[in-house]
Amino acid sequence: MERFINILIIESDRKTRVGLKEMLTGSGNNVLLAESLENAFPILEKKEIGIVLINVEESKHAIEELTELQKSSPFNNQYIILITKENSSASKLVKGIKQGAVDYISTPFNPNLIRSKIEVFKSLFYKDQRIAQLLSNIFPDSILGELSNVGKFSPKRVQNGVVLFTDFVDFSSKAKNINPLGLIKRLEYYFTKFDSIIEKYNLEKIKTIGDAYMALAGVTENVPRPAIRACLAAIEIRDFMRNERDIAIAMRKDFWEIRIGLHMGPLVAGIIGSSKFSFDVWGDTVNIASRAEEATKSGNITITSNIADGIGSYFETIPRGKIDIHKRGGSIEMFYLSKLKDQHSMDGNGLFPSAKLRTVCGLASMDFDQLRENILTRLRSLLPETVVYHDVPHTLNVEKAAMRYARLEGVDSESILLIRTAALFHDTGYIYSNKNNEDFGMNMAKSMLPNYGYSSIQIDIINKIINSTKSSVEPTNLLEKIMCDADHDYLGRPDYYAIANKLRQEYENEGREMADNEWIKFQLHFLEDIHVFYTETAKNIRDIGKTARIRELHTKLKQLEESDK
Repeated sequence: MERFINILIIESDRKTRVGLKEMLTGSGNNVLLAESLENAFPILEKKEIGIVLINVEESKHAIEELTELQKSSPFNNQYIILITKENSSASKLVKGIKQGAVDYISTPFNPNLIRSKIEVFKSLFYKDQRIAQLLSNIFPDSILGELSNVGKFSPKRVQNGVVLFTDFVDFSSKAKNINPLGLIKRLEYYFTKFDSIIEKYNLEKIKTIGDAYMALAGVTENVPRPAIRACLAAIEIRDFMRNERDIAIAMRKDFWEIRIGLHMGPLVAGIIGSSKFSFDVWGDTVNIASRAEEATKSGNITITSNIADGIGSYFETIPRGKIDIHKRGGSIEMFYLSKLKDQHSMDGNGLFPSAKLRTVCGLASMDFDQLRENILTRLRSLLPETVVYHDVPHTLNVEKAAMRYARLEGVDSESILLIRTAALFHDTGYIYSNKNNEDFGMNMAKSMLPNYGYSSIQIDIINKIINSTKSSVEPTNLLEKIMCDADHDYLGRPDYYAIANKLRQEYENEGREMADNEWIKFQLHFLEDIHVFYTETAKNIRDIGKTARIRELHTKLKQLEESDK
């Protein structure tokens, strides 16, 4: 699996800078250069830098500057390596290490030693990222922040926290007829989908208990309207399960159904455990939410009056009367949650929130997730069978590459969504024609995107990104350059020939057959005379591979021509 990292070299001597870059280029290294610490600050503020190599010989205040370097970046997992002279004083190196540097390299450079050191710290950087990801899956970000800053998390009381419970109907009896591995895979499939929905609406998953799933809103996140967001998530989970049921019935297969319950009220949140920590919530609210789920009919959502009173202007609900609360005693008014009111739904069918409602709830106005699912479904069902290169895997590869380039280039989150949207649409025109396909894609985007909450300004940016993929158009800004590089990312990858052969097959399907020598010359003409990578990132991580492909193709052409003599 390919992994990529930004490496920043801060060195005033041009020859040294360039020499280090040549040593380190390749193997997923996006090597960036700065002449001074001052020139490095804008890079550090914008991009996540994994490894910094800095010359501390030329400044009397190098150690202080090194400290400022660490403070200037919002990312806290950088590995700083000192660039020194062979005769550097030990005291300066010791001070540098105490200030946060992890190692040093000295002139004259030993390329193999330097590469080995970089590989070690790259592995540590990737491990740090993995650990951070695992921790974020276990604890909410707000709690991780408090643990990092003060070393502990104090229990907190929340007055209006929302608890959401789901439970599969007749799970025990169904589990008897499924082998253990199959049972785990099926639970994983459903819970993974629930996770994506919960994350989409900024809820916090707490835990799974057997076949039960528990999530919170308004406890760990600082996002408005937790009750509305929780109801939106509940409806999407319910409708996902209904769709799964309908497909299973059509295919005459077994299906699972779900119950969902929600309640809002006071909660206490905290971390328990001395060796294995666990974040959890306690209070009567949890018990009532569990009872709401338990009292729900199969395939439905039950909410309590505490929630219904605050969401009534947005959702359609059906009164259920008072429901007894077991063990606790007493009863509480409950309702079935039906759907969004038409005026607040994205497409008027009561399923997904309108852009206005999403904004009210502190969510992005554009519903990228639903759009993505729609576009991929269209491509899978409508692309002609003859389109074997500009297919769904190509679209997904371009989207993935665009995300990678955007992350390495330090692009903001909204712009990343815009370029991902452009990547999804950029080849949809092949549904209609292999000529002027970009124009068809732009028209489709212009027609569809308003329904998913995209503004006219955002749509204009997306269409310009799509238009930049035309062979006759030169990209003019960073997003357009990223898109063009992502579209041709495979040119510098090891899987080049497998993908290029798909392009050749697509050409043949269109009646554009080429002999082997013609095909090689066609590729060389494109690689040598037409194509360029535009972003610094693409040049750093793909030019080496592209150059290797050119050499290989020249060798193949020469062998072919000699065999024909």
